Amino acid sequence: MADCAHLLLRGTLPTRKQRRDFQREVRGHRLVHEHLIRFFQGFNHDAHPMAILVSVVGALSAFYNDDHDYRDPAKRDLAGMRCVGKMATLAAYSYKTAHGQPIVYPRDDLNLAQNFMYMMFALPTRPYDLDPVACRCLEVILMLHADHEQNASTSTVRIAGSSQANPFACVAAGVASLWGPAHGGANEAVLAMLEEIGTVDRIPKCVARAKSKTDPFRLMGFGHRVYKQMDPRARLMRDMCHKLLDHLKIKDPLLDLAMELEKVALSDDYFISRKLYPNVDFYSGICFRALGIPREMFTVIFAVGRSVGWIAQWIEMAGEEVSRISRPRQMYEGAPERPFVPLSERRREDGDEETDDSRPDSADDLHHLGRMLSVRIANSHGA
Repeated sequence: MADCAHLLLRGTLPTRKQRRDFQREVRGHRLVHEHLIRFFQGFNHDAHPMAILVSVVGALSAFYNDDHDYRDPAKRDLAGMRCVGKMATLAAYSYKTAHGQPIVYPRDDLNLAQNFMYMMFALPTRPYDLDPVACRCLEVILMLHADHEQNASTSTVRIAGSSQANPFACVAAGVASLWGPAHGGANEAVLAMLEEIGTVDRIPKCVARAKSKTDPFRLMGFGHRVYKQMDPRARLMRDMCHKLLDHLKIKDPLLDLAMELEKVALSDDYFISRKLYPNVDFYSGICFRALGIPREMFTVIFAVGRSVGWIAQWIEMAGEEVSRISRPRQMYEGAPERPFVPLSERRREDGDEETDDSRPDSADDLHHLGRMLSVRIANSHGA
């Protein structure tokens, strides 16, 4: 993940020395201010982790308000490193808060994925052993979600950044956009679909329903708006998914169902001819389930990976010689121009009651109101 982040933030794959320096710098930004931790204590025990994350990422603006001068490349880079270093910490604390568990501080001897797993699942009462295959799977997920052209959340970050807002406020805007089920919730929809299918023997019937134009049922996690061949990220995610399941030797009917559905779809002429291949969301949801990560954390982890791309986009935009605020245009198709009608002349509906608001103000009314306010202010000062 360090190489991926270095490439996005600084434009090149790092040398060995640059890699060590980059990792050391990121580790130095993993901790968050102790006062910020108090924010987590104010959320309800059943708060959604995304609701917590969008709040605390925005709150970082209060701690780093003056160090993001757009004209200074060093300060832009510093803001980026802070974001990369702290996002996993904030996401893990959001998980702990939503589950009523004590927070676990990051460790400098672990990489990003290992640290994230440790902060999510470790407890102060017992040791926690990291599974290297599970950590590698999470690292692959984070890398594959790091950046993906001008999607909704990335565009949101750039639009917010075009006003020269604090970079953490821009990233918080991206988190809020990602939260929508049409964007970051696709892998959750995959598991919901698998639960609806239920058992392997119902797959042929559900596939037939998905082919029908009159049936609203759809196979989630298939096809992609950009990729007309198989999503290249999905190939890597599929291989990692199968490796993880073999390694963990999990007996989960839902995971078995997903693997069978994959086989059926990849051999069906209907899906092949329409290039409806399983995409990255199909496999990532399965991996999350195998890792024991609850469904409400799926989009949070998506945000951790994508935050590297968000901040890289922000740095790129902020470094442009000519800075213009984003101003999308729209074509008005509403009612034509209409004359203004005073309230006293508008048609009354049945049930309308005559009130003081229904008559126009006069100069005498305003003068009387002014005298009343003056008396009240004088009396309050005298008291």
